[in-house]
Amino acid sequence: MKKPIIKIDKVKKAFNGNVVLDGISIEIEENEIFAIIGGSGTGKTTLLNTIIGFLRPDSGEVFFKDDNIFETSSTSQFRPVLENIETVKRKFGFAAQSPSFYSKLTVFENLDYFAALYNLTTEARLTNINTILDLVELDKARDVQAKNLSGGMQRRLDMACALVHDPDILILDEPTSDLDPMLARHIWKLIEKINKRGTTIIVATHDLSEIETICTRIAILSNAKIEHTGTMHELTSMLSRGLEIHLETYPGNYDKILKHLKDPLITEKENRGNKCVIHTAKPQKVLLKILNALSELDETLMEVNITKLSLSDVFSKITKKRMKKDEDKQNNKKEH
Repeated sequence: MKKPIIKIDKVKKAFNGNVVLDGISIEIEENEIFAIIGGSGTGKTTLLNTIIGFLRPDSGEVFFKDDNIFETSSTSQFRPVLENIETVKRKFGFAAQSPSFYSKLTVFENLDYFAALYNLTTEARLTNINTILDLVELDKARDVQAKNLSGGMQRRLDMACALVHDPDILILDEPTSDLDPMLARHIWKLIEKINKRGTTIIVATHDLSEIETICTRIAILSNAKIEHTGTMHELTSMLSRGLEIHLETYPGNYDKILKHLKDPLITEKENRGNKCVIHTAKPQKVLLKILNALSELDETLMEVNITKLSLSDVFSKITKKRMKKDEDKQNNKKEH
């Protein structure tokens, strides 16, 4: 059973009266890849900056696990981030959205500079740099100025700078933004490789295409709150309670088809205009009843697919639920 390495407890943060984080509580486990997803402006960067100690929350606190409990009088292994910034600097690495490296320095010079900030010995710096260069596949570019690297290589250099002191926890803010799909995939594979070395990774992203197979758990941030946290399987099971059967028929009287389909194994039915979708945990049994119904209604089956929800589907469903809830609140206020 994995143990927490970070505990975020009821964190609130507002800017000029605008609440960005509203009572966020999460536990992040050792050696996992934990994703925080949400739309632009939902507070992902603010949350990361609070975890790392760059921002002070208005209330609540962030704690991290420190195995070296002999440095403190406390018997707990968890220590407040804001009261232990020097330890946090050693244990955490952070790669922001905008590059932190120096464009006129070479790859090696950048890494040597950042390693020196952690007071590493010359021998330790060289050992770490060579290890990291090999890990991020920049060993052949060690003498190239950073400004002459491609976009993907610059992103890898940025991650290398955050890793050069060998932190236990790596925090990444939108690591694949502005990269084409092929380069983005390369970065996600690198993140997996770093994690397999034993590094806990926290990543904020809106790139949903890859993380559902890479991340151990996902937190969905919406309207200043964590709507749901769980594995991909837990999130999809919570929302769909099974798989989806996608049907395209001719002439496509989908309202009539869905009205005709009455079965306790069907948990939800949708008319999406160009097709209908039936949710069920027993697709094989339901599919037989669908085929019988189509025959009775003189509908010709054109295409059928059985699929599970993607992370994009999950995010879309949760966002719609949140919007509906907010609309209902506003309508109730107007009525009163």
